[in-house]
Parts: sequence; structure tokens; C-alpha cells
Amino acid sequence: MVKRKVGKYEVGRTIGEGTFAKVKFAQNMDTGESVAMKILAKSSILKHKMVNQIKREISIMKIVRHPNIVRLHEVLASHTKIYIILEFITGGELFDKIVHQGRLKEAESRKYFQQLIDAVDYCHSKGVYHRDLKPENLLLDSRGNLKISDFGLSALRQQGVGLLHTTCGTPNYVAPEVLSHQGYDGSAADVWSCGVILFVLMAGQLPFDEADLPTLYRKISAAQFSCPPWFSFGAKTLIHKILDPNPNTRIQIEGIRKDEWFRKNYMPVRHSEEEEVNLDDIDAVFGDIEDQFVTEHRQESQDNDGGPLIMNAFEMITLSQGLNLSALFDRRQDYIKRQTRFVSRQPAKTIISTIEVVAESLGLKVHSRGYKMRLEGVSSNKMGQFAVVLEVYEVAPSLFMVDVRKAVGNTLDYHKFYKNFCSKLESIIWKPMEGSAAKSTLLRSMTR
Repeated sequence: MVKRKVGKYEVGRTIGEGTFAKVKFAQNMDTGESVAMKILAKSSILKHKMVNQIKREISIMKIVRHPNIVRLHEVLASHTKIYIILEFITGGELFDKIVHQGRLKEAESRKYFQQLIDAVDYCHSKGVYHRDLKPENLLLDSRGNLKISDFGLSALRQQGVGLLHTTCGTPNYVAPEVLSHQGYDGSAADVWSCGVILFVLMAGQLPFDEADLPTLYRKISAAQFSCPPWFSFGAKTLIHKILDPNPNTRIQIEGIRKDEWFRKNYMPVRHSEEEEVNLDDIDAVFGDIEDQFVTEHRQESQDNDGGPLIMNAFEMITLSQGLNLSALFDRRQDYIKRQTRFVSRQPAKTIISTIEVVAESLGLKVHSRGYKMRLEGVSSNKMGQFAVVLEVYEVAPSLFMVDVRKAVGNTLDYHKFYKNFCSKLESIIWKPMEGSAAKSTLLRSMTR
């Protein structure tokens, strides 16, 4: 078995993958704390001219330290890679919760919205505009509290510069003035996105959703939407004040905080005193200062036979929320997430070969390397690429877990893929296990 270490961190499984970076689970060997390690190749950053963007994202995440924002612990670098050490969040995306449950109850929607407004207001107080607020970028911790993530498109307020001009964000959540190409106020644009998020939480659907972009943009520019009948009068009133196409008359965060519907059961977040932010490590990482490089190495055991990676008990426990392991074995609880898992008692090589056959029958291109696979295809709207990564782990003798996660593409495409994929794979590999039986089997294997 291969053990990889980066500085004081022992690196485990991949928990996320994108075009330019991978995110891996890691453990601080000094404190035992679990973290998420985002790994970027310097060559890729240079090739795509993303140095300034990555540096800005890291700097912003060091500036914004709030209970409802994913925390950046530190930044490290080797000769070839940059390692961003982030808070490890176990509750998944708010997007997954909406897809799984449909619309949320008004009280629950209000709680998440209150936490979102608190965090966004804090960002604005630091001169930071997120510019890509959407449920996919809102995570939930083990206690169900909201955490804003992904500041890759965010901007910092510049002295003497009043308006932003870069058109960015996800079309369904973007404010009309961002689409006008005439400059926009970052604060007002973020507020609009928060309003769309509140609508989605309560309705279980988007207020603006069209197949073609010109029609979508026209509806956004005219704020052409209607609230479902189950929205309370207070919620409808606030949403219409937020989704005002005129940024000059749109309600601001100060007004939202004073709104009667918003203030119901409102518990303002408490956070510690401001910490002094030091960006020297970021300058060092991007300046290639030799003494800032971290030690990176692998340790291989003598009995490694090239089989699937063996997942230890600690990693297994951190896969699910808290200590509840049933989600690893009950497909019904986990089918909507962008990262999904199932178990099989079939041999690992049989699992891999069967997945290849099923993937090819779905028209996907297969790339295999050992017990890790990447499946690639075209998104459902035929306008982009879609990719899924699968990896096989041994969790007990003759018991294997397949970890499936979205790498590239729309999250809804992943949901569609997984349902279709499972229907073909189910009779061959996936073997249902009752939650209690699964847990007892797993726990026995851990204690041997």
C-alpha cells in the first residue's frame, strides 16, 4: 500500500477533481485534524496563465475568516505543485440536499438564507465579492451549518474603482446588470444571487430556467418569474425586493437584515476577534522561494501487489457524516450526490472490467489505470464535456467499495448518469446490504 506525505500531512483518497486541480482527504499528523488538500500543478497553472487568478483566490480565502465560510488553513508548495489546505467539510453540498428532498421547509430555508447573508455581508465588509454564489458552492458541515466555498471567480474592491466589468458566474444565478456589460456593483450582484438561492431553497426549482441563453437572459433582465402558492406573503415580498432588475432600487443587505420575515428566529453569528492576516506564505509559494518548499514523499510497503488501495478505519469513518456509516451501503440515501459509493463482494478485477463494459454501452470513453478509471462523454445539452472518476478500495477481506465522483460537467448531468449507470450495473455488481448488517461487517473488519 502506498502512503503519501506532504509536509506534516498524510494524504488519502481523492474527494474531488476538476480541470486544474484535485482535492484529497488528508490528516494533520501533528494534531490528528482532518483537512481537504487542494493540489494544483504549477505547470498547468503557468500553461493556462492562471497564476494571478489562483493567487487572488488564495489571498481572498485568507482574508475572509468567518464561521459560515470554508476556512483556509495554510498554503504549501513543492517544486512542482501547490497545496492549499482547507477545512474538511463532511455534510456535502446544499445543492444535493435540494435535489434529494425537493423544496425545503420555509423555516429551514430561512435559516440557511440567514447564514448566507451573514457570510456575504462579512465578505463585503472585507471588500470581497464572491460573484458565483449558487447552491453547488454552499457546503454543509456536520451540524448542518452553511459554509460558502469556491472563491475562484471572486473579486477584491480596488481603490478608485467603483464598478466591476468581468462577466462571470453561473447564468441562472447572475444579476441582470452583470449581463449588460456596462459595469456593475459587486455587492448588489451578490445580493441578487442570494435571492435566487432563497427561491430555489423554497421552491425546489429555479426562478429563471430556459434551454437557450438568449431567452434566459431576457427573463432575467425583466425579472420575469412567479412565486409558487406555498410561499408565505413575507417570503414573496422579500424575494421580489431582492430580485429587482434595477440594482439602484434593489434591497441591500442592511435592508434584508431589517426585514420582518428575515428576522424571525434570527441568531446573528458570533465569531472570534479579527485575526491578523499575513499573506507572506502566498508570496513565497508563488515566488518559488526555496526554503518554503515542503517535503513530499511516498512510502511503499513491501507487500504491495498492485491491488486496490486499502482504506483504513479512520478514512472509512470520515466518508460519512459523523459516525453513521449506513450511507456507505444504502444507495437510496446517497444516489443524488456528485460523489457516490457502493459496495460489492465481486473481485476487484471483475468490478473494473464490468464497469468498462457498462460505460462503453453508455457511449462513454474509458481511461483506466490500475483500479482507477475516468469515464468521459458529452453533457446532456451537447454543449460541454462530462467526466466521472471511479476508484476501487478494499475495505475488508472480499469486500470492495467503489467511489464514484463527478470530475467535469454539470451536477445534474452526474445525477442522470448515475441513475442510468446503476440501472445497468445493479444486477451485476451492486449487492444490497442492510444498514445494520453492513455496519457490523465493517466494524468487525476494523477491529481485527
